[in-house]
Amino acid sequence: MLAVMRIKSLGLLAASLLLMTVPVAQAADGNPLEKTNGFYVDPDSNPAVWVSEHPNDKPRVDMIRSAISTKAGARWFGNWSGDVRAAVDSFTWAADVVDKLPILVAYNIPGRDCGGHSSGGAGSPDAYKAWISQFADGIGGKPAIVIIEPDAVAQLACLPLKEQQTRLDLLRYAADQFAQKAPNTWAYLDGGNATWIAADIMAERLNAAGVSAIRGFALNVSNFHTTAASTAYGNEVNANLSRKFSYTKPFVVDTSRNGNGSDGEWCNPSGRKLGTPSQVGGGAEMLLWVKVPGDSDGDCGAIRGIPAGTFSPDLAMGLIEGK
Repeated sequence: MLAVMRIKSLGLLAASLLLMTVPVAQAADGNPLEKTNGFYVDPDSNPAVWVSEHPNDKPRVDMIRSAISTKAGARWFGNWSGDVRAAVDSFTWAADVVDKLPILVAYNIPGRDCGGHSSGGAGSPDAYKAWISQFADGIGGKPAIVIIEPDAVAQLACLPLKEQQTRLDLLRYAADQFAQKAPNTWAYLDGGNATWIAADIMAERLNAAGVSAIRGFALNVSNFHTTAASTAYGNEVNANLSRKFSYTKPFVVDTSRNGNGSDGEWCNPSGRKLGTPSQVGGGAEMLLWVKVPGDSDGDCGAIRGIPAGTFSPDLAMGLIEGK
């Protein structure tokens, strides 16, 4: 994903965000934590597949199995997922059968990653609406956690002004789809990280993108900031939501790679470490492994030549050993 540089919002956009008061649908109060018994471990995650295919790569295979592939984390869905309704239904059904709570990421917004290492996304606003509607249909009444469109809100200002409003409209549509179609899902709209966008601006953007319709917002996705820093930022965002819009929201923190905190780098940096495995509580509503540990951020950083989203045992071992 693109660098976590601070992006200044345009004055006109900020004013429009403050004025947006379009009503949004409210999600049913189905608590997925009460309907499941722990988080779902994806048996087909990239680390799990690597472990199964490299049984003789000792001791790395044992270390990656113990530290990563047997831990609960998210599965990402995007334009690579084929029939997204079928893919989401299959994943959430497998979790439901074993009474576990799956974590999903919707990552298909048009102009994804602003042309960076994870560029792509749906080809048009209408295509995205169809895709995210099918995503929500795939979950239906099954319990789930969904992270909506990492970076899409924080990267708003990389788009022309007209396209910024289109993106906000699409995110509001996505929020409404989960509110209306997935009553036992807690959906969280991505809200960047602790050093990217000022908390008052992020609160305005989240409100404009429809966070009031869903459970809350997510922080630190695919980044490295400590849980303490992320929690402080989330509380600051909520203080601004309360002051400006008279509500607050729960938030979750991606802890998959934040064990050593951030050194300011964002793309495959060395010296990072696994963080607290997925759990309820811990400062935020939940701490979740959203980014798959060992999956590359792109052809950059300490490990070159590995496309974004591709698993690297070298990256995984670096996170295990903190090197």
